[in-house]
Amino acid sequence: MGYKSLHECVIDLENNGHLIRIKEEVDPYLEMAAIHMRVYDAQGPAIYFENIKGSKFPAVSNLFGTLERSKFMFRDSLEHVKRLVDVKMNPMSVLKNPFRYAGSSMVALGALPWKKKSNAPILYGRTSIAELPQIVNWPMDGGPFVTMPQVYTEDVTKPGIMNANLGMYRIQLAGNDYIQNEEIGLHYQLHRGIGVHQTKANQLGKPLKVSIFVGGPPSHPLSAVMPLPEGLSEMIFAGTLGNRRFRYFYDDEGFCISADADFVITGTVYPNENKPEGPFGDHIGYYSLVHDFPLMKVHKVYHKKDPIWSFTVVGRPPQEDTSFGALIHEITGNAIPQQIAGLHAVHAVDPAGVHPLLFAIGSERYTPYQKVERPQEVLTIANQILGTNQLSLAKFLFISAFEDNPKLDIHDIEGFFTHIFERIDLTRDLHFLTNTTIDTLDYTGDGLNAGSKVTFAAVGDKKRELARSLPAGFDLPRPFQHAKLALPGIVVVDGKAFSTYAEEAIVLEEWTNAAKTADWTGIQCIVLADDAGFVAENVNNFVWTTFTRSNPSHDIYGIDSFTEYKHWGCRGPVIIDARAKPHHAPDLIKDSAVERRVDQLGTKGGSLHGII
Repeated sequence: MGYKSLHECVIDLENNGHLIRIKEEVDPYLEMAAIHMRVYDAQGPAIYFENIKGSKFPAVSNLFGTLERSKFMFRDSLEHVKRLVDVKMNPMSVLKNPFRYAGSSMVALGALPWKKKSNAPILYGRTSIAELPQIVNWPMDGGPFVTMPQVYTEDVTKPGIMNANLGMYRIQLAGNDYIQNEEIGLHYQLHRGIGVHQTKANQLGKPLKVSIFVGGPPSHPLSAVMPLPEGLSEMIFAGTLGNRRFRYFYDDEGFCISADADFVITGTVYPNENKPEGPFGDHIGYYSLVHDFPLMKVHKVYHKKDPIWSFTVVGRPPQEDTSFGALIHEITGNAIPQQIAGLHAVHAVDPAGVHPLLFAIGSERYTPYQKVERPQEVLTIANQILGTNQLSLAKFLFISAFEDNPKLDIHDIEGFFTHIFERIDLTRDLHFLTNTTIDTLDYTGDGLNAGSKVTFAAVGDKKRELARSLPAGFDLPRPFQHAKLALPGIVVVDGKAFSTYAEEAIVLEEWTNAAKTADWTGIQCIVLADDAGFVAENVNNFVWTTFTRSNPSHDIYGIDSFTEYKHWGCRGPVIIDARAKPHHAPDLIKDSAVERRVDQLGTKGGSLHGII
């Protein structure tokens, strides 16, 4: 049986030891987010906030904080959904095993959205934007944000729920130049369905109707973040996963309303009407800065009886969206590899901020009549990966051949880098895409959404042994003379802060010329950092710093490098400059006073005693 509401889910989790209540009054400014992050870090339960300063509404977070809890919430439907996604990606599987999919197919037929006519719970009451919990996650955030919304839009040329898009895009409730209770900010990135809808509405000179659902059964927010196959409706998915049809209706202004949501905000986005939105602490681990984004003019704010506000906290991984990702992988399995011929696996590396770094494994089948000695088909696969949906936002793609090691694990970060650098030919196997698009939240490029990409492709036999320690007396020329071994074959060095690209080009040319005489045996990659000790401390620090602070076209150098017929390579180790640059966004830093208040909740008698 599926949950009829978020309230039912909360009670079920509490009864089964998966949820705690915070009875003390908490401040939505930084304190609620700090509590959430502490509990998530401890892999603790979902959190119900009973008493929020300045709001009459309670809130819940960390619902999806562990894969175990997500599986518990969807225990009656998860296997059916996994089979249905498999069928959508591979219809032949039904013909091969019809009895395995028979029950799942019936579930899908019963999950079609249901248009209600009256008595929807959401019509119980009306409120204003200012009365909602004004949750601010990070000290420099531009205001309170909705961080677990389901943003619903329809195609103005093909109206109706079956052609609608339900996505999770952040919503700024107040701050900047927004008129209180009348305007809110709508932020979405590249390759999002809402962008297609707004483009069509703009072309026709029509306003785009937007409905923002908060809460409801937990299958609803999950459906909003699912990378569903083309043609599979988020509302059908929500009904299938939740074992309860997505109930909806249209209000008297023509806005689609989720009947089971806890809150619904309706509004319109007019062509070419934008306002500054942000800053906002985001999932790469930095602030996304202030930029103009669509302005949503608020019409109404509905709520059900005794509603619960649902939220999450975004920041440097791992966070709750990491666990979201684990659940998505559990459901979709090998969905993307089935879309690209020859692709065995692809993985967005979460500790690196997801989009900056991809690992992939492909096949080499082009020349079965001869030994494979250089990347061929994997380069074709790499180009397809970098042109596929949100994978196209990646900056660094490391790809290997399945045939070289069928047991290679794309989730083993150290093992994957080791496999690549044992085989790569740095004079040949780096391939760049310049002046292209990257993640909206990534500020390493030369403008919003603008940057570059590089593919590291390695196939064939192992070519070398990688250094697993630095030799005694390992010496480098100034200014980058402080070295730490981060991973096999990868050295991190520091010694100089970044100034400008013009100056650093001179400094690095001199340094690489001097460094040619160093003994680089077993070293294939050098990372320039501001704090080599921090970067080399653990693999998460390494991938986060290296790939969130570098733009391939501007920040890759090499020992004894060359350009030949427009191809760049190097005869010595490749260098990635991962120092902080003046144009980068600020790091996310917690407020120490707020952290001390949270400490008190963990003392004896506090609601978090025994958890944090």
